[in-house]
Amino acid sequence: MNLKIGVILGSLAALLAVPAFAAPGELSARDIMEKNFYVTKIKTLKSDSTMILVNDKGQTRERKSTTLAKLQANGVDSSLVVKFLTPADIKGTGFLQIEHSDADDDQWIYLPALKKSRRLVANNKKDSFVGSDFAYGDILLPKVDTYKHTLLRSENVGGHNCYVIESLPADDSVKRNMGYGKKFSWIRKDNFLESKVEYYDVGGRLYKTQTATEHKLIEPDTKRWLALRREMVNHQTGHKTIITFDKIQPGIPVADAEFTARNIERE
Repeated sequence: MNLKIGVILGSLAALLAVPAFAAPGELSARDIMEKNFYVTKIKTLKSDSTMILVNDKGQTRERKSTTLAKLQANGVDSSLVVKFLTPADIKGTGFLQIEHSDADDDQWIYLPALKKSRRLVANNKKDSFVGSDFAYGDILLPKVDTYKHTLLRSENVGGHNCYVIESLPADDSVKRNMGYGKKFSWIRKDNFLESKVEYYDVGGRLYKTQTATEHKLIEPDTKRWLALRREMVNHQTGHKTIITFDKIQPGIPVADAEFTARNIERE
């Protein structure tokens, strides 16, 4: 009898030790984050944006920029260039990012005062994007396997049913370069665009929260979406940054020559 009970308890312990996987037909956490990665992969897009910087005293600064984005021939990687138009102290500043599925992305920043562009390295991804509360690594979504993902539960955010995903850095270099110890993402179940993301620093403290609202279907045939408003709140400094798209032009011709370091140096 004691032997039979031991066998039963041993079998139960073994079952409890097995990690939970998605049931057949259900999406895994990685599946969800892969769909989130692709949902903004619009073929071509030109946009005009406003960035509002708000300090801990509620004082604001406004910046205007124009952005060009193009999906590369492999249908996975995007190329992006941002040029700032106003105010005078940032006018002419340019940012270039070219994604690479099998290597580190190329990122360049052009500062008019220096009269030349500078290539960013991996550990610059955690740095502030032109003084905002977004980091360089936040501008385009990181590759799916940059993090290890776990599906926690479902929750309602802004009237939308969302998957809640915990993402941990795949290795220590990701933690160092991105500056995040973990992230929680609320991914809409109907379109797979994120509604909210919480970022925690490497010490485990809540660092920033991003909310993405005003979701718009841009490419109905490929089901590509865009959040027309993004707000990033830095809980440790009391600052926040709001980016809104004032004008979007999807599907326009965009030459590959637009995405070069030489091009972002043109003022």
